[in-house]
Amino acid sequence: MKFAIDVLYLSKQKKVLKIRDNMKKSRMSVCFRAHSVLELPAGHAALTGTVVGDQLEFTKHTVED
Repeated sequence: MKFAIDVLYLSKQKKVLKIRDNMKKSRMSVCFRAHSVLELPAGHAALTGTVVGDQLEFTKHTVED
């Protein structure tokens, strides 16, 4: 990666288990309990107030012609 990102580790239920904010390039991070990972622009987790323990919800948006 060429720029910093926020990394959110999620459980199967989409609960935030760990947040690695402003992760610089050439760095690694691990959370063995995580089912999935969400990568966001650096600072976005703090901007939205996302903290460990939050339950995320994803919705599908469609573009109509």
